[in-house]
Amino acid sequence: MQPAARRRRLEPDQRKAQILAVARRMFGAGTYASVSTTDIANEAGVARGLINHYFGGKRGLYLEVVRQMMVVPAPATENLPMTTVEERLAIGVDRLLDVVERNRQMWLTAIGPEAIGRDADVERILAEGDEIAADRVLEAAMMTDIVEGREQLRAMIRSYGSMVRAATREWLVRGTLSRQDLRVMLTGSILHLLEVTFPAALRARRAASTDGEPS
Repeated sequence: MQPAARRRRLEPDQRKAQILAVARRMFGAGTYASVSTTDIANEAGVARGLINHYFGGKRGLYLEVVRQMMVVPAPATENLPMTTVEERLAIGVDRLLDVVERNRQMWLTAIGPEAIGRDADVERILAEGDEIAADRVLEAAMMTDIVEGREQLRAMIRSYGSMVRAATREWLVRGTLSRQDLRVMLTGSILHLLEVTFPAALRARRAASTDGEPS
């Protein structure tokens, strides 16, 4: 066992961020069952009680790490250039892939079937992540003010999120797709969804509504 890291005084937010960074690395390298709060505390150079204080224990810490990984951060769509929708979406995809690549093991752990048995709390975090990802996509596509078919569009984007997770496994685990392949596929897929699939679905809904009207 490695000696405990030297403790140094940090502000509470800095200390929490430090613990999360260590936990993200250790959970990614191992499994939920194989990593203890003592291991994390020693590596982070903190008292184990501090983990309980900030996160309520190992489970709470793990769930917060999963949330960090699965909830698309605001920087993914912040300060995007005022250019074409395709370029804005491509930049957002690149930023997401940067996060995934930097945190490869924890990302795979978070999306894998072994993630604490996919319990209700994990499912809730995944659902939260999908909703926020839909917001980010609409921001990047400059479609935040869309009204007609909004919920259907959000549902399509949430479904796209499932494809993103599957595609990253092809890249990181199977090696069947390169990062460039993924960038092209994910950008092209979301662009097609927004510009072709969604308008077609709207037209079909309108037609169905008209057909159902009394003559």
